[in-house]
Amino acid sequence: MSGSSLHADHMKLEDTRVTRRYFDKFAKITSYLTKVAATMETEGRFDRHDIDVMARYLVALNWTFTALAHKYHFAGRFEHAGKLTFDRSESGFPIYQEILEMANDALQAKRHLASQPSVDALKDQMLQVILREQEIPSKLQFALSQRLYYEELSRGDQFWARNDPQTVWLGNEGDRRHFLVHWAVYDSQVNLPTIYLMNVEDTGRTGLPKDEQRWPEAQAHLMAQSLAHLKLLTIAKGFDTDFDDLHPTRLRRFHIGPMYSSAFTRQTGPLREVLKEANAPVGEDWALVWTEEELISERVENVKSGWFGSVERQIFALDPFEGGGAEMGASRMERSLIMPQRPYQALAERNPAGFRDVRKFVVSETGRVLSYR
Repeated sequence: MSGSSLHADHMKLEDTRVTRRYFDKFAKITSYLTKVAATMETEGRFDRHDIDVMARYLVALNWTFTALAHKYHFAGRFEHAGKLTFDRSESGFPIYQEILEMANDALQAKRHLASQPSVDALKDQMLQVILREQEIPSKLQFALSQRLYYEELSRGDQFWARNDPQTVWLGNEGDRRHFLVHWAVYDSQVNLPTIYLMNVEDTGRTGLPKDEQRWPEAQAHLMAQSLAHLKLLTIAKGFDTDFDDLHPTRLRRFHIGPMYSSAFTRQTGPLREVLKEANAPVGEDWALVWTEEELISERVENVKSGWFGSVERQIFALDPFEGGGAEMGASRMERSLIMPQRPYQALAERNPAGFRDVRKFVVSETGRVLSYR
């Protein structure tokens, strides 16, 4: 693994075998994420609506890595094959630019597919080269990988750089409609997928997703505020202030990553040492951080609006123990670690400070997920 980029923390994967190992690792990791989310559902941390939304984004993330694995399947074999750039120091994930390029490729996928031979035609040509010329049909193999890449993109539903807000209707309570508003971004500052879930009470005349004025404004507002460095309190208060008849009662943010791997990343600290000591086989030398932040409204205040009117404003509960509450800007934050058995055993034996209260989800090849404190 070698190479360079404009950013010192970014690394290009220039070797075909290393690139494939990277994507094989993430194929495993992303397949485990839905199982971990299902475990959280059984524990009551997600309800039916939450798990449906989370599963959609986690599956989309899996499809993103599937597409990129096709795109870079022959990285290093050909001059123009392209090489994946990932963030080796902060996240372990592909850099934001990779996700932007994938979105641009998706817009042109149909044109590329129309100009390329079909999968069956390429396989027939490969067979002819092997039989007649007794050579490895490398160029045809590369063409097939690009065909599969564009076919994957044409199916859609990948995790994009911006996954605009959508709504799930939860029911009515008097004149109030209850919605779960959800959206996601691939955060450009930290190169990590980030998912947002917000419970909203709607007292407008027209239901939010059918309101031709409020809904586009609300979508634009939320996407503009979807930055990793912004506190949940800042996001929720801004939304509450800008929309008098939309009342955010709960806001959650899920950071998927960083991914630590002794083979690929250069993060420092106890976790890197744990992975080194675990000496786990290829494909199992990793740990993924899953962070959930939550902000809950504890009460409502009516404040004056105009000459005679008043509007509701949410008063949010802040954690009294973490960073003075206001500093963290959330009611609660919990970090979890997802890892295979060998790294977990090394972590349990080493028992480094700061990890004793972190939730651990231990995954196995059979798909089993065990939860430990």
